[in-house]
Amino acid sequence: MAQHNLFGKQGEQLAKDFLEKSGYEILDENWISGKSEIDLIVFKDRKIIFVEVKTRSGNFFGQPEEFVNSAKQKHMVIAAEEYIHLMSHQGEIRFDIVSILFDRSGNHTLKHIEDAFWPAG
Repeated sequence: MAQHNLFGKQGEQLAKDFLEKSGYEILDENWISGKSEIDLIVFKDRKIIFVEVKTRSGNFFGQPEEFVNSAKQKHMVIAAEEYIHLMSHQGEIRFDIVSILFDRSGNHTLKHIEDAFWPAG
């Protein structure tokens, strides 16, 4: 596995651990629908939450969450619609981002952004 993929997997594990400790139930990991993938699908307070995890080793080009652009959001929404249909979920949903930034020493900061975006139209 390429080094950047291992780095991403490390970030996803940190995000998963954080969410579980915060009372979220993990429903699915790396859920794929067509060409779209959702890193984590979690459940809390009767809501299904679709989570994009962004991990970076520096912020020279911007904060990790800034890399969840409109194209990525659109793909997440398409995959989420499929998941909701398959699970016959009638309740609320939400789209979150977990941003993880590592420094040169290997320490990290984690930011959980709830309601990071909402599907357009």
